[in-house]
Amino acid sequence: MITRTRLAAGACALLAALTAGIAVPAGAAAGEPTGRDAPKVDLVLDVSGSMRARDIDGQSRMAAAKQAFNEVLDATPEEVELGIRTLGANYPGDDRRTGCKDTAQLYPVGPLDRTEAKAAVATLAPTGWTPIGPALLKAADDLDGGDGSKRIVLISDGEDTCAPLDPCEVAREIAAKGIGLTIDTLGLVPTAKLSRQLSCIAEATGGTYTSVQHQDELTDRVNELVDRAADPVVTPVPAEGADRCVEAPVLKSGLYTDREGFGQQRWYRVDVPPGKELRASVSVAADRAVNPGYGVLLRAVTVKGREIVRGEAAGTGRTDVISTGLRYPKAGSDDEDAPAEAVCLAVSHSFSAAPGVQSTPGLPLELTVDVVDGPDDAADVAAFGLGRGWWLLGVLILTGFLAGLVWGWLSRWRVAVWRTN
Repeated sequence: MITRTRLAAGACALLAALTAGIAVPAGAAAGEPTGRDAPKVDLVLDVSGSMRARDIDGQSRMAAAKQAFNEVLDATPEEVELGIRTLGANYPGDDRRTGCKDTAQLYPVGPLDRTEAKAAVATLAPTGWTPIGPALLKAADDLDGGDGSKRIVLISDGEDTCAPLDPCEVAREIAAKGIGLTIDTLGLVPTAKLSRQLSCIAEATGGTYTSVQHQDELTDRVNELVDRAADPVVTPVPAEGADRCVEAPVLKSGLYTDREGFGQQRWYRVDVPPGKELRASVSVAADRAVNPGYGVLLRAVTVKGREIVRGEAAGTGRTDVISTGLRYPKAGSDDEDAPAEAVCLAVSHSFSAAPGVQSTPGLPLELTVDVVDGPDDAADVAAFGLGRGWWLLGVLILTGFLAGLVWGWLSRWRVAVWRTN
């Protein structure tokens, strides 16, 4: 089953600054906050024996995790109820049955006492097994109750050691309960196998997977996810883009989710009335291992195929989400009955799957569409987009032509003066 990944909470906020005003719209199409209860976050930390490895900035994985947790606890918003659960922290033996039950609530989900939580984290030492599946089931119980947002942040340096209880199936089971719980996963110095497993867990509930190589990356990412839980939750609306503009679904202002295959292009349509401005942004997430060097392109195109304006961004492999946006103001009209212009939005990306990585389903994308009041000055509209680019190109060509004439005249004058002397 294809699941949907929520990307917009952080990426669209960035786009708001980059594209001068794109914002997540309110209203039924964009979704509403899940409720008035406090948001809840359960940090689930792998404390298995492999966390002794000293390969994160010269310190052990356990030391890096402790330092990150302390900084996260200091930065946790007051309104967030936060808890900490461990897996593999208590049983050092070889009995698999016992080791696969080794998950415990280190600090209960609730109002945060930073001093008490830090004291609990300080007691941790790498110990035993890696029962990811059982820990996820218990973490879901930790977050039970209330209608606020619920988020599990799983941090592990190794794949589950308690098969046949597949943690991906556990995540799908949690998602099927319809309790609105998101699982985000972070892999510490991950192998390809661990990345696949953690990506699968996150994808099942609409979460994100992040590979972590450094302690500051771990701190920043966990902080971001905890902050995301405190933000109003916007539920994306499923939309299935078409292969051609003429077949594209017509979208209203809102937040939409889709999947786009490698090498594929998705088309959507938006009606832009005279005097209005189209603002659009797109975020594409790498929910599996991809080759470094990629980009995303968002184009606004007329139904006749003329490109109006575009937004594009490139990445090098350091982030798991890449975003871009565009704006298109439609000139006003003296005719009150003037029809809206049908604008096609084309989304494409240049991600490529790493060797041995499954290429289906496509990568998750989120598209934000907003049609707002346009600029008052008609000249601003005429100068926007490609029109502005063509004017600039014309000015540059004319300037170059005149400069060439002047330079040629000066050269001939100098030659004439030299010959007369």
